[in-house]
Parts: sequence; C-alpha cells; structure tokens
Amino acid sequence: MEQIALIEPQKKYVHDIWQFRQEILEYDAQNEDQFAGCKSLDVSKSAEEWIKICELRKNNGQHASRTVLMSNEETCRESGTMVPSHTYLAVRKSDDKVVGVIDLRHHINHPILGTWGGHCGYSVRPTERGKGYAKEMLRLNIQNAKSIGIEKLLITCDVKNKASENTILANGGVYEKTIDVDGCLMKRYWITVKK
Repeated sequence: MEQIALIEPQKKYVHDIWQFRQEILEYDAQNEDQFAGCKSLDVSKSAEEWIKICELRKNNGQHASRTVLMSNEETCRESGTMVPSHTYLAVRKSDDKVVGVIDLRHHINHPILGTWGGHCGYSVRPTERGKGYAKEMLRLNIQNAKSIGIEKLLITCDVKNKASENTILANGGVYEKTIDVDGCLMKRYWITVKK
C-alpha cells in the first residue's frame, strides 16, 4: 500500500472529490451505506457545498461564510447534525489523489451514534479498494481521536461486511456484541486510544 495522509477537505480537491462521489454512486448503487463517513456528499450539489458543510460540522464556533461568531450547536445544526465532527480526505501521497473519506465524531452522546453509528465511518474509492487504505485511514483517525481527547472509539459494521470487520480488528477493535438495527445485524467494537 502506498502512503496516505488524512487532510481536511479543501478547494484544491473539488474535482477529485466529485469524481470520488460519482464512483461511489456508480459502483455502490445498491448499498444503503454507500457514503459512510462522507455525510451529505450524496445530497450536496457540488464539492464546494460539501466542503462548507464539513466546515460547519467541525464545531469551531465560526460560521464559514460570515465573521459572526456562532455557538458550536448553531454551526452543527446549520449543517444538519447535532454532533460535531471532522471529515478527512485520505490522499495518496505519490499522486495527490483522494482514495477515501473518513469522519471522526467528537462524541457519541446521541441515540443513533451511541447505538450503531459510532465515532467514525469511512468509504474507500471503489477503484482503490483491497489495497489496505481503510486500515491505514482508521489507524490515522485513531491518532486524530487521541489529539482531541477521545479515549475509546466505538466502531460498528454490518455483520456481512467482512472487509470492514477486518479493518476494525487490524486496528485493535474488541468485539462487544451484535445488535439488530431495523433488521440489519451490526457488530459493535471498541478501540482503546493509546495515550
């Protein structure tokens, strides 16, 4: 696997982000969770709009289009969520190509996130799958979690998604239990963030 870096979405990648979106739509048309970790990319009208949404969700307290300071809750609500998060592009260093997207929710004090959503979701570009990128994306995101003080990450996956389960296990995931979410069986894993 080639080296990657996790970076926040930025305008220099708008074309690549949109190509990533199109690949997901084409390859994963039958997958309900096709945009895991890419919240709102499926419904955004442009990559620029999606980048603005990601900015609002960061919980930095400043509205992206105004100089008016807003509360953390206000910026999150404006972006369609109540839980602050960071979204990262997984960019391959050799050619500066977006190979995946992963998010990091700052907490899971929410009925869905605390049950089956967890601290992060991720998607690997369909043409880049099977190369170990998801494993490295999660490893790097665990470091991001450490930097904001998260001590334990809840990561979940569909029982049928062996690739995601292997990614979680490779990063130290400890199985807790399997739960039923509207007829879909989900495995819950916890990853302890090392100090």
